Amino acid sequence: MNRGGYDVVVVGAGIQGAGVAQCAAASGYRVLVLEQYGPAAGTSSRSSKLIHGGLRYLETGQFPLVRQSLAERETLLRIAPLLVHRLEFYVPVYRETRRRPWELRLGLSLYAVLGGLGPQHRFRSLGRALWGGLGGLRTDGLAAVYSYLDAQTDDAALTRAVLDSARSFGADVSCPAVFQKATRTDAGYSIQYASHPSGARPIECHGTVLVNAGGPWVGQVAERVDPPPPSVEVELVQGAHLHLDEPVLEGAFYVESPADRRPVFVMPWQGGTLIGTTETAFRGDPASVTATPAESEYLLETLRHYFPAYRGRVIATMAGLRVLPHGKGAPQERSRETVLSVDRADRPHYLAIYGGKLTTYRATAECVMRRVLPALPGRRSLADTRNITL
Repeated sequence: MNRGGYDVVVVGAGIQGAGVAQCAAASGYRVLVLEQYGPAAGTSSRSSKLIHGGLRYLETGQFPLVRQSLAERETLLRIAPLLVHRLEFYVPVYRETRRRPWELRLGLSLYAVLGGLGPQHRFRSLGRALWGGLGGLRTDGLAAVYSYLDAQTDDAALTRAVLDSARSFGADVSCPAVFQKATRTDAGYSIQYASHPSGARPIECHGTVLVNAGGPWVGQVAERVDPPPPSVEVELVQGAHLHLDEPVLEGAFYVESPADRRPVFVMPWQGGTLIGTTETAFRGDPASVTATPAESEYLLETLRHYFPAYRGRVIATMAGLRVLPHGKGAPQERSRETVLSVDRADRPHYLAIYGGKLTTYRATAECVMRRVLPALPGRRSLADTRNITL
């Protein structure tokens, strides 16, 4: 069965694929999205639920990423007020904390500068008289507590809203749909997919540009493209979270694990508490990712260390996969910059997205469309995603 032609075919309906579909459709292009499971079925429903600037990325010198993330945070707060809300974070500093109070103050000052020094970017130091009202936070050895503002969202709901927006501008979404293969033609790619995993008769279509937004499956998607496109060597890193039934506080905490001094978030979520995340090397089928007993104990140990009186119980666990460029050092020391890989530099008809942050999905989609624009026909733009209400 032949479905005709599209300007842009996107494989994957996580937040990155949904963002590209929305940006392309709003730019007036004919768009098809192929998704094997469901919108946000992978990591885009198993993240830390944060729309944040990446305070910890300052330590590795990723200043442009932090600046972009802070700008995108404000954009999402404006265009998605029902989905994204501000959240106050508390950062306790103890005698054993790796960062000293002056270092944290310096980092928060730089965070505010990169954000534009508006009132939403300011931070404060909490006096000792306020420490007792922080959800039972351990105070022995506590030297200082700072607070700053970031934002939180329902990641799956945000992804669905972005995909619905793409549909409203004419994008077609086939889900579930198994991408089978793509073969290069003079004008793009001939694409085959099945509309159901059971192996229904293949559907054929043509795409001028093929965007691989497969997330953890980005490599598997690339293997089905002929000729083989350039690829990026990556590692999959598992991040686990626990959902507990009792709230700690309305605000959130940014603490260090007592085991290895990694940053861990303790956040309000659906009337309870969400704690995460871990960073564990992963090998295997991305569909099988799950929180391990060791990860659960690691997170519970952190929670008990800082909130010894907390008695909430675990009601759910979840785990997602980050796609990180291969490199030396621990995962938290690696760049979080999104890598775009194309089949040719001048007029790319294939583009793969490696990595990507929930916070910057919209900016990434704009970058993707600028990169493939030379291969696309002229179309009349319908809207700017910076002003589309979600």
